[in-house]
Amino acid sequence: MTPLEVTQATGLFSLSWLLIAIPGVIAALLLVAGKVSNPWGHILATLAPIASFVLALLLFLQLLGRGVGDRSVNLKLYDWIAVGNWHIEAGLQIDQLSIIFALLITSVGSLIHIYSIGYMAHDPNRRRFFAYLNLFIAAMLLLVLANNYFALFVGWEGVGLASYLLIGFWQDRPTAATAAKKAFVVNRVGDLGMSVGIAFMLYLFGSVQFSDVNAGAANMTFTQATILGLLLLLGACGKSAQVPLQSWLLDAMEGPTPVSALIHAATMVTAGVYLIVRSHAIFAQTETAALVVSIIGTVTLLAGAWIGCSKDDIKKVLAGSTMSQIGYMMLAAGIGPAGYAFAIFHLVNHGFFKANMFLGAGSVMHATDDDVNMRHYGALRKALPITFVTFGMGYLAIIGFPFLSGYFSKDHIVEAAFDRSWILGVLALIGAGVTAFYMTRLMIMTWFGRDRYADGVHPHESPLIMTVPLILLAIGSVFAGLLLNDWIGGWLDPAVGGQSGHSGIFDFSLIGGITLPVVAIGVVIAILIFGRGRQIPVEQPASRSPFTLAGRNDLYGDAINEAVFMRPGIGLVEGVTKTDTGGVDGAILGVSGIIAGVGARLRRWQSGFVRSYALTMIAGAFLVGIVVVLGRLA
Repeated sequence: MTPLEVTQATGLFSLSWLLIAIPGVIAALLLVAGKVSNPWGHILATLAPIASFVLALLLFLQLLGRGVGDRSVNLKLYDWIAVGNWHIEAGLQIDQLSIIFALLITSVGSLIHIYSIGYMAHDPNRRRFFAYLNLFIAAMLLLVLANNYFALFVGWEGVGLASYLLIGFWQDRPTAATAAKKAFVVNRVGDLGMSVGIAFMLYLFGSVQFSDVNAGAANMTFTQATILGLLLLLGACGKSAQVPLQSWLLDAMEGPTPVSALIHAATMVTAGVYLIVRSHAIFAQTETAALVVSIIGTVTLLAGAWIGCSKDDIKKVLAGSTMSQIGYMMLAAGIGPAGYAFAIFHLVNHGFFKANMFLGAGSVMHATDDDVNMRHYGALRKALPITFVTFGMGYLAIIGFPFLSGYFSKDHIVEAAFDRSWILGVLALIGAGVTAFYMTRLMIMTWFGRDRYADGVHPHESPLIMTVPLILLAIGSVFAGLLLNDWIGGWLDPAVGGQSGHSGIFDFSLIGGITLPVVAIGVVIAILIFGRGRQIPVEQPASRSPFTLAGRNDLYGDAINEAVFMRPGIGLVEGVTKTDTGGVDGAILGVSGIIAGVGARLRRWQSGFVRSYALTMIAGAFLVGIVVVLGRLA
């Protein structure tokens, strides 16, 4: 593998800051301009990520024309922090990893913006919605383009802010406001790990620059590397909704559907995977932390699939699917050099087919008066032919239908998991079968069978402004894996310290031969349970199965958080309050009470009458005299 040398930005690379500035400035303009920008704000906001995409594409082509070892470009903007021996610059790093993310964020983000023009057409706050979308894009671009962990953390927090604003966009709905606060609070737990980890980097290396951290990582002790790796993993779990910080993700569906697509496909939940892969030099020094990453990913991919099997809300099925697919990426990232490129490969493919399906779900909701319950759908393929075909392409991609995008990237991950541990491999294989089951269930309940929608609902296809993005995303769902499979490993390996090698289009492994039958079994079981001739009740039937009940209740994530964190936290606060009021305050008030009582009694002697004072003086002199006399007699 050719060593990667960092060069200073010149030419077009010196303008790479515009990638972030364009959507950031437009977001600020729309928020400041207010209602004046209502007629044209959404158009300007949509042009912003398109402009950033064009610039990212030009930068990618320039990187492509360079030698393998000359594809990391550093752009120093200014000196940010200079304290003692610490010198931190504000700057960007354009390399094989960051440019892939920039292309994904801006391309998928642009399509989501275009779709939102139609989806949010009648919302009175559409201009503010588009401003928040631009803020989201700008923050995510800063996160992936930063050349140091400090600047990355600024983008990290910006993404958290934007998600809070967008999840709670319909803040007049209590459920949306609560979901936004929940996402914000849960992510703060992960952010604590990130901030402590960055502080630990300063202690270890005296720098948070990627190049300095990578160079100094080999000098860490095993314990230091493990602690730092686990702190970064905690941050990644928060942003990427991995166990145990996954509870916010399904509630985040309360936001407008384009927000769900943006969060789940191109921005927020991919940040954790990016962080782990970007920190490859740290995890290379600690087998323990890397193994924990893979274990967390494996647990999450199964948990998300479990939830997806139990939900009737179409968006929450897709949200559980996102948990699961990000779990596959984390599993691959924890495998190490052999898995980094596979994690990013699946991330890119997932960006296309998950955005496709979320926007497709939005099209279904648009056609059914915003109903999200799949039990109220059925036979929609006739009324929404474009949405049906494009959604179907995403479905085939995610289950791993041969030669569609998920077929290539997921099989690579399953095979790498078997190479790492047969236990991880078997669990990843089971996850593939369960994914095929619940996604087939979604397809049948939504598109096939008899119609079950309520009286007065007249399903209709969405306008072109919404269906064109679906078509383009469907094309990506079909062809992205085919186009990238034999290329992406060689492209990414120098930037991530990977050794993925190359895999041709028609290279079939034993594991790949096993995965397809497992997927087919999942599809067949779903068809037997929900397929032709089966009556799907309009209301969710009661279930005594503990597995179904657990899935419907998000695996009791909220209950666990309440029992483990909230209740003990409340008890701790109440205990501290009682100690403060009963102990500290009691002691202080007791002393002050004694002094006040003594003062009250002594105050009686201060009557203000001269005769009383004279009598007191005489009595005192008499007592002194008695004492003197008694002293002499003694």
